[in-house]
Amino acid sequence: MNNQTVKEPSRLLRKLNLLDTTFLVIGAVVGSGIFLTTGFIADYLPSPLLILAVWLLGGFFAVSGALSFAELGAMYPQAGGQYLYLRQAYGSWAGFLYGWGFFWVIECGGIAALAVGFAEYFGYFFPSLSTGTFLLKWNILGFEYSLSAGQLIAVASILLLTAVNYLGIRSGIVVQNIFTFLRLAAVAALIVLGLTIGSKAGLTSPGELFSGDQTFNFKFFGLAFIAVLWTYDGWYGVNCAAGEIKNPGRNIPLGLILGTLSVTLIYFLVNIVYITALPVEAMKGVARIGEVASTQLFGPTATFFVSATIMISIFGCLSATVIYGPRVYYAMAEDHCFFRSMKFVHPRFRVPTRAIVWQGIWSSLLCLSGTYQDLYEYVVFTLVIFWAATGLAVIILRHKQPAVPRPYKAWGYPVLQLLFVLINLGVFINTIWAQPFRSLIGLAILLAGIPAFLYWKWKEKENPKPANPEL
Repeated sequence: MNNQTVKEPSRLLRKLNLLDTTFLVIGAVVGSGIFLTTGFIADYLPSPLLILAVWLLGGFFAVSGALSFAELGAMYPQAGGQYLYLRQAYGSWAGFLYGWGFFWVIECGGIAALAVGFAEYFGYFFPSLSTGTFLLKWNILGFEYSLSAGQLIAVASILLLTAVNYLGIRSGIVVQNIFTFLRLAAVAALIVLGLTIGSKAGLTSPGELFSGDQTFNFKFFGLAFIAVLWTYDGWYGVNCAAGEIKNPGRNIPLGLILGTLSVTLIYFLVNIVYITALPVEAMKGVARIGEVASTQLFGPTATFFVSATIMISIFGCLSATVIYGPRVYYAMAEDHCFFRSMKFVHPRFRVPTRAIVWQGIWSSLLCLSGTYQDLYEYVVFTLVIFWAATGLAVIILRHKQPAVPRPYKAWGYPVLQLLFVLINLGVFINTIWAQPFRSLIGLAILLAGIPAFLYWKWKEKENPKPANPEL
């Protein structure tokens, strides 16, 4: 043939059903936090009632957010999640600033944190490969750097899951579903056995819920709530992969609602187990509250079971996080707001393979650098501003784009959406009040994206979108 046919670009395929969607929500949330956070919360809130109250408030936050995100996900069933919604509501600059922080710090920093957390528990079973086994230490001109075997295990876990997800959404979601099922089974065993046959030293009757210091301190409650929010973090990940969900008008809302309700119930019941296993005074400041509570309930041999459960939970959460992140970078690249190569979709595997690879590389480098923790803590507080803006976007888009089809309309509109926004703003203000220095650094890192945004907008004008978007 003399006339060349233009090859159609490869596109993402809708392969995820309702179970996959629900498990992705649960899998992206339930990691190590539920086994670690309550001890720190007891430091701020030394009362069983207040501990349960802050976890229930966190569940209300997640569910109300899910209701808002469900409307937006069904309305725009494409890859990108919050990036897409913020762009539609406020303009391309808002979407870009979210995506900028998401790639460089929030998502890849979160992946690095999960991977190192997995390595720490992996080291419990294989001490020679732990984060405490150092392979080298350098001190050059006052700059200290150390590399542990655990860091290499963390990198290996990222690269393994990167390879699995490179082979297609189906292979990634199968691994994710397996690990979600395993951790749900383990947590169910902890709850059922802990409440029935465990040896309890904490609450013995409902009336004891009112024991301890009931004084309400807004600042301390706010700090405890921030810890709870990070433990609930990840429920919105399914929106990032909306372009690969079957029947998105039904499955995105149902998956979000079922997933967040399930997580809320799991977290509430696990904390019931904790406060019946241990008195609040014994919980204060305990980093590994899951292990300490299980040891009280079932004896020293429970440590092995709990460590295995946490390791499985972290790996499953890491698997879910690796899945949804690249869909945001892909959407940004499609809009000429990020590295051009990230919009490439593999013609055989039908996933954004280059975005997946670059996420794996940057996350691995953060693991090796050892600085991801500071970066993550500096910027993660800005998540609540993006959440607030996304909740408000439901209201804005109802007025701005009334003709766009909405297969699902958020329940409780606009009251729940406004409550979601106000909770986020309250957390943001409390964070600035409690940690002003970290907040300023986080804001500076985020605003560093403005020159990058202006550069990509200039490049977009200089290089119009080619006929073949894969080029």
